[in-house]
Amino acid sequence: MMHTSFIEISESAIENNIRFIKNHLGEDVLFSSVVKGNAYGHGIRTYCTLAYKHGVRHFSVSDANEAYELKKALPQKDISIMIMGMIDNSQLEWAVENNIEFYVFEIDRLQATVQAAKRLQIPAKVHLEIETGMNRTGFVVKNIPNVIKYIQENLQYLVVKGVCSHLAGAESISNYKRITDQQKKFRNAIKKINQYDFLNPDFHLASSAASIRYPKTRFDLVRIGILQFGFFPTKEILVHYLNKHKIFESPLQRVISWKTMVMDVKTVKAGQFIGYGTSFFTNHETKIAIIPVGYSSGYSRSLSNRGKVLIRGKRHSIVGTVNMNMMAVDVTYAEHVEKGDEVVLIGDQGDREITVSSFNDYIQIINYELLTKLPDNLPRVITK
Repeated sequence: MMHTSFIEISESAIENNIRFIKNHLGEDVLFSSVVKGNAYGHGIRTYCTLAYKHGVRHFSVSDANEAYELKKALPQKDISIMIMGMIDNSQLEWAVENNIEFYVFEIDRLQATVQAAKRLQIPAKVHLEIETGMNRTGFVVKNIPNVIKYIQENLQYLVVKGVCSHLAGAESISNYKRITDQQKKFRNAIKKINQYDFLNPDFHLASSAASIRYPKTRFDLVRIGILQFGFFPTKEILVHYLNKHKIFESPLQRVISWKTMVMDVKTVKAGQFIGYGTSFFTNHETKIAIIPVGYSSGYSRSLSNRGKVLIRGKRHSIVGTVNMNMMAVDVTYAEHVEKGDEVVLIGDQGDREITVSSFNDYIQIINYELLTKLPDNLPRVITK
């Protein structure tokens, strides 16, 4: 059946961005493709299949369910899947049996991992997460010797693939002191870990933002998320990169477009309200196009009377309240708009563009949030 809107995924943009990331990191650093949040709204199955096609072999996900979905999409044996967040103890055997790597950040998970590995007689592949200042998850540095002692006692059931931590806001210079303190703590952890010659883990700390602003955080592996999809983490990071490299345009290409069509066109007399409530009043005769997209499709209700769309290469304003399944667009001054016309919610049409970042001009929402709100059931269509 036909959906009311769909997502276009540009393969050429994915190829471009992966090439940029690999060149940016260099040959000695492993690029882990972070695809949490349904690949930042792009569709984990669609995106990862294309990323694999263009050379990505290491993927990071948020939880066991995402790892399961990715494993179904990419059953190939030459990929690595790493769970950075939630995996219940009841899911550990599945992860170990399917060669899934996962973070260990507290003793209960570590002990349960050993028990699962013993039952299967297969060593578990784990990454030790260290608390360096994010104050979320991770072993504190002073407890590392006790953790390593337990690992050594159960070495036949554990392979320490990595040692890692998470930076608390590398996207903003306002966090500079906090980030540099975290780097110091992580380097201290590295020194402690390197005292044990039976361990040979990959160390990883950097995210997209840190890989650009703090190049010394690029250790053996870097976890890259938002850059893959054609977005710098913030305008601040984009400006930092452009100034550093003395260029004027982003080297990244946007992967995603979001499109629908005009459902109906009608004229409303002057002196009428449009849609629910009284948020928009027609001071003159107004022609509106009805669009079959609303907040259930991921288009925020906060964009009522504020959002913009493209129809026939022209920018038009949303009028009235964004409903659950539809919204109205003012096309009074358009030369010609009719039922079935393409509507661009994100992307370009002619020489005009609606960018994801432009939504922040209307409502306080970051790229990450808007993208991950796009429902999984919207079709993802691959374009060149």
